[in-house]
Formats: sequence, structure tokens, C-alpha cells
Amino acid sequence: MSERGAETRVPASAFLAACRRQSVAHRPIWIMRQAGRYLPEYRELRSKVDFETLTRTPELAAEVTLQPLRRFELDAAILFSDIMTPLQGMGVGLTFEPAPVVRVPVRTRAQIEALPTLEPARDVPFVLETIRLVRRSVPRAAPLIGFAGAPFTLLCYLVCGRPSKEFAPARTFLFAQPQEAERLLMRLADAMAAYLTAQAAAGAQALMLFESWAGLLGVREYTRFALPAVRHTLAALKPLGVPLIYYLNQGSALLRTVAGLEVDVVGVDWRSPLSEVRALLGPDKAVQGNLDPAALFAPPEELTRAAAGVLTEAGNAPGHIFNLGHGIWPDTDPDAVARLVDFVHEHP
Repeated sequence: MSERGAETRVPASAFLAACRRQSVAHRPIWIMRQAGRYLPEYRELRSKVDFETLTRTPELAAEVTLQPLRRFELDAAILFSDIMTPLQGMGVGLTFEPAPVVRVPVRTRAQIEALPTLEPARDVPFVLETIRLVRRSVPRAAPLIGFAGAPFTLLCYLVCGRPSKEFAPARTFLFAQPQEAERLLMRLADAMAAYLTAQAAAGAQALMLFESWAGLLGVREYTRFALPAVRHTLAALKPLGVPLIYYLNQGSALLRTVAGLEVDVVGVDWRSPLSEVRALLGPDKAVQGNLDPAALFAPPEELTRAAAGVLTEAGNAPGHIFNLGHGIWPDTDPDAVARLVDFVHEHP
């Protein structure tokens, strides 16, 4: 098939078609953190093993990945893992309490230089095996999304040592030690490029970078520090030919800057109407989002009204993947998720 023919071939799934801004028979939907604590079958499994064992045992991680696909007619699966997993593979000591806590924060050149190169087949083989297991048995041949944390988000955890609202040590690190910050970001950019490339080779059909904390930065700092590292990772992934998704939490002020990224889909939180997001990003980007996770606690008629509002804001132009604006909350009723999935599928 010619290169042009390969570009115009319709993908087998609504999700992959929407990533490429192609027409779809129904609006695709998946949900961030769809494999996890709101599902009783997950809680039952989790009661028997700790979180780290769950992520590092391929049969268990594959089971958790598949659980929401068995329960709901979701249009994509996402790998069950953690953004810190590849850093563990690089020798970073951490625990989950339940959020990740780095035992010795990374703040000096010597520590940065001591971080080894990530070799996924050697350092995180269980992640790659999980992908292979999921691909063999995923319901309805739903595509599988592989993922990683974006470099700045990983830097936040490494420098601070634990999550916080402000990530003050990480942000002051950019100003106090800018060269070391850039050095660490590029080390992480290379590692995530290798990690996601290995996920694609194992069978992931789309790749997503989670930028959970870059919204804490001003445009100037984002442009100097976070953006070059993201570009570096994406440039390495582009030749793979799979859709690339960049999720930007609290990033309304950064959307004009993000519009220039070589990425297929931009995921956004619920704070900006999708009509404004699409206008800022332009016609060459698909969008993903952006229902407030709190809406799943509304009465049924109010939930469908909120979902309809997201669909209206997204418009009818190709290239919208319905999702929440952030991860689903642990105490969400699974029946509300089923109601949402059905509604989105019935309203293209």
C-alpha cells in the first residue's frame, strides 16, 4: 500500500479513528483511571495483594486492565501501571503510601548523573508482558493505550520526594538550578521515549503522556523547561506511527503553546469549554475530555445533561474522544459509569 493509502485507511476502532480526526459511527469514550478502585472486582483483588505487586505481576496487571472492558462498552483499554514504575526500573527507591514517596529526592548533579539509562526489556519486563497478555484477550478487540508520565511531572516527584499541592521544591529547583533542571528533564525525556517505544513494540496501539503538574507553571517556565522535554520524547515516538496523546492538567493558560506540539490528541481537564480548546489548538489536533469527575455523582438526568454539554462543546467535527477531565474518583458508582457510556454512544 502506498504511503498516502496508509494515511487514509480507516482504523478498525472508533477510538483510533477519532485520534486521527476521522469520521466515526459513534463518539468513542474511555475514562482515565478506569481500571481501579471504584470497581468492586478491583477492590476484591486489591485486598489480596499490595499495589506494587499488582503492577509488577503481569497476570494481575492484565486482569485489572481488562476489568472495566468486561463491565462497560468502553472504546479503549489503558494499561494498568503507575507513572513511577519506569523510575523504579532506573533504581529510584520509592514506596506507595498510597501516593509515590521517593526515599531520597534527586536534587544534585551527581544524583542526576547517577541515574542509569532505562532499558525496558531489562528494567520493566513485567510491563511489556502485561501489554502482550492484554492484547491476546481484550474484549471487542479494543485498542490498548500505553502511557508514561511526562518529564516535568516526573521531575516534580523526584525533586519533592512526595506529592503536594504546590510542589514548591520542584518549582524552586527550576529557578535555583536551571541547568540541572534541564539536565534532569532531558534524562527523563530519553527514558520515557525508550519506555513508550518498548510499549508500542509489545503491542500498545496508542501512547499517552500524562502531564499532571505542568499547569503549576507559567507560560515562560513551561516553555523553557517542560516543553522541550516533551518535544524530545514525542520526536522519538513519532516514527512509530501510533496516535500520540498529551494530557495537560490545569493547562488552560498553556494551550496556545501546546498547539505547536507534534501530537495527535490533546487531553484537557474540565476547566475550559472544548469549543475554546479546539479553537486554540486548531484543526490539526483531536481533543480528549472533559467531563468533571464530580458529575458522575449527579442524579441520572443531571449527569446526562452534563455529558450532553461536553458533546455540544466538542462539536460535530471529527476528532473528539469523550473522557473525564481527570481520573475517576474511587467512590464513584459503577452504574453511573455505565449510564455515561451508554449515553455517549447514543449521541454521536
